[in-house]
Amino acid sequence: MKVQGKMFLGLAVFLLATAIVYGAWSKEPVGTTGLFLAFGLAVMIGYYLAFTARRVDAGAQDNKEAEVADDAGEVGFFSPHSWQPLALGLGAAFGFLGVAFGWWLVFISAPLLFVGLFGWVFEYYHGENRTQ
Repeated sequence: MKVQGKMFLGLAVFLLATAIVYGAWSKEPVGTTGLFLAFGLAVMIGYYLAFTARRVDAGAQDNKEAEVADDAGEVGFFSPHSWQPLALGLGAAFGFLGVAFGWWLVFISAPLLFVGLFGWVFEYYHGENRTQ
Protein backbone atom coordinates (compact mmCIF):
# COMPACT_ATOMS: atom_id res chain seq x y z
CA MET A 1 0.00 0.00 0.00
CA LYS A 2 2.95 2.31 0.36
CA VAL A 3 3.31 2.51 -3.40
CA GLN A 4 -0.33 3.48 -3.92
CA GLY A 5 -0.14 6.10 -1.17
CA LYS A 6 2.92 7.67 -2.75
CA MET A 7 1.24 7.63 -6.15
CA PHE A 8 -1.83 9.47 -4.87
CA LEU A 9 0.25 11.99 -2.92
CA GLY A 10 2.32 12.61 -6.07
CA LEU A 11 -0.92 13.09 -7.99
CA ALA A 12 -2.04 15.55 -5.33
CA VAL A 13 1.13 17.64 -5.79
CA PHE A 14 0.57 17.65 -9.55
CA LEU A 15 -3.09 18.66 -9.16
CA LEU A 16 -2.18 21.46 -6.77
CA ALA A 17 0.37 22.88 -9.19
CA THR A 18 -2.09 22.51 -12.06
CA ALA A 19 -4.86 24.21 -10.09
CA ILE A 20 -2.64 27.17 -9.21
CA VAL A 21 -1.38 27.64 -12.77
CA TYR A 22 -4.84 27.14 -14.28
CA GLY A 23 -6.44 29.55 -11.82
CA ALA A 24 -3.81 32.24 -12.46
CA TRP A 25 -4.02 31.99 -16.24
CA SER A 26 -7.69 31.39 -16.88
CA LYS A 27 -9.38 33.40 -14.10
CA GLU A 28 -12.17 30.82 -14.44
CA PRO A 29 -13.59 29.81 -11.04
CA VAL A 30 -15.36 26.55 -11.92
CA GLY A 31 -12.37 24.71 -13.38
CA THR A 32 -10.09 26.04 -10.67
CA THR A 33 -12.50 24.87 -7.97
CA GLY A 34 -12.75 21.45 -9.62
CA LEU A 35 -8.98 21.09 -9.70
CA PHE A 36 -8.67 22.10 -6.04
CA LEU A 37 -11.38 19.58 -5.14
CA ALA A 38 -9.53 16.89 -7.10
CA PHE A 39 -6.39 17.86 -5.16
CA GLY A 40 -8.27 17.44 -1.87
CA LEU A 41 -9.62 14.06 -2.94
CA ALA A 42 -6.15 12.83 -3.94
CA VAL A 43 -4.74 14.01 -0.60
CA MET A 44 -7.46 12.17 1.33
CA ILE A 45 -6.95 8.92 -0.57
CA GLY A 46 -3.15 9.19 -0.43
CA TYR A 47 -3.19 9.91 3.31
CA TYR A 48 -5.55 6.99 3.96
CA LEU A 49 -3.40 4.57 1.97
CA ALA A 50 -0.17 5.79 3.57
CA PHE A 51 -1.74 5.67 7.05
CA THR A 52 -3.14 2.19 6.50
CA ALA A 53 0.13 0.89 5.04
CA ARG A 54 1.77 1.29 8.46
CA ARG A 55 -0.86 -0.89 10.13
CA VAL A 56 -1.00 -3.82 7.71
CA ASP A 57 1.60 -6.29 6.56
CA ALA A 58 3.67 -5.36 3.54
CA GLY A 59 2.07 -6.54 0.34
CA ALA A 60 3.72 -7.97 -2.73
CA GLN A 61 3.61 -4.56 -4.41
CA ASP A 62 5.90 -3.18 -1.70
CA ASN A 63 8.59 -5.78 -2.45
CA LYS A 64 10.76 -4.87 -5.44
CA GLU A 65 11.76 -8.53 -5.89
CA ALA A 66 8.17 -9.82 -5.96
CA GLU A 67 6.60 -11.74 -8.82
CA VAL A 68 3.08 -11.23 -10.11
CA ALA A 69 2.02 -14.57 -8.66
CA ASP A 70 3.02 -13.43 -5.15
CA ASP A 71 -0.05 -11.18 -5.02
CA ALA A 72 -2.44 -13.86 -6.25
CA GLY A 73 -5.20 -15.06 -4.02
CA GLU A 74 -8.92 -15.07 -3.55
CA VAL A 75 -10.50 -11.81 -4.66
CA GLY A 76 -13.95 -12.47 -3.30
CA PHE A 77 -17.16 -14.41 -3.81
CA PHE A 78 -19.15 -13.70 -6.95
CA SER A 79 -22.47 -15.42 -7.49
CA PRO A 80 -22.24 -17.24 -10.83
CA HIS A 81 -25.97 -17.55 -11.47
CA SER A 82 -27.53 -14.35 -10.16
CA TRP A 83 -30.11 -12.45 -12.22
CA GLN A 84 -30.27 -9.59 -9.73
CA PRO A 85 -27.57 -7.43 -11.39
CA LEU A 86 -29.71 -7.42 -14.55
CA ALA A 87 -32.66 -5.97 -12.63
CA LEU A 88 -30.39 -3.41 -10.97
CA GLY A 89 -28.83 -2.46 -14.30
CA LEU A 90 -32.20 -2.03 -15.99
CA GLY A 91 -33.50 -0.03 -13.05
CA ALA A 92 -30.46 2.24 -13.11
CA ALA A 93 -30.73 2.65 -16.89
CA PHE A 94 -34.38 3.66 -16.66
CA GLY A 95 -33.55 5.98 -13.77
CA PHE A 96 -30.88 7.81 -15.76
CA LEU A 97 -33.12 7.91 -18.81
CA GLY A 98 -35.79 9.40 -16.58
CA VAL A 99 -33.50 12.31 -15.76
CA ALA A 100 -32.86 12.89 -19.46
CA PHE A 101 -36.27 12.23 -21.04
CA GLY A 102 -38.95 12.47 -18.41
CA TRP A 103 -39.43 11.91 -14.72
CA TRP A 104 -42.18 9.37 -15.40
CA LEU A 105 -39.45 6.82 -16.21
CA VAL A 106 -38.28 7.04 -12.61
CA PHE A 107 -41.58 5.41 -11.59
CA ILE A 108 -40.63 2.43 -13.77
CA SER A 109 -37.07 2.32 -12.45
CA ALA A 110 -37.85 2.48 -8.71
CA PRO A 111 -39.61 -0.93 -8.49
CA LEU A 112 -36.90 -2.53 -10.63
CA LEU A 113 -34.21 -1.12 -8.35
CA PHE A 114 -36.00 -2.23 -5.19
CA VAL A 115 -36.67 -5.74 -6.50
CA GLY A 116 -33.10 -6.11 -7.74
CA LEU A 117 -31.55 -4.81 -4.54
CA PHE A 118 -33.83 -6.86 -2.28
CA GLY A 119 -33.20 -9.99 -4.35
CA TRP A 120 -29.46 -9.47 -4.38
CA VAL A 121 -29.21 -8.90 -0.63
CA PHE A 122 -31.39 -11.87 0.31
CA GLU A 123 -30.34 -14.18 -2.52
CA TYR A 124 -28.71 -16.75 -0.27
CA TYR A 125 -31.36 -16.66 2.48
CA HIS A 126 -34.03 -18.66 0.62
CA GLY A 127 -34.50 -21.33 -2.02
CA GLU A 128 -32.03 -23.96 -3.16
CA ASN A 129 -29.01 -21.70 -2.51
CA ARG A 130 -29.84 -21.19 1.16
CA THR A 131 -26.72 -21.31 3.34
CA GLN A 132 -26.62 -22.50 6.92
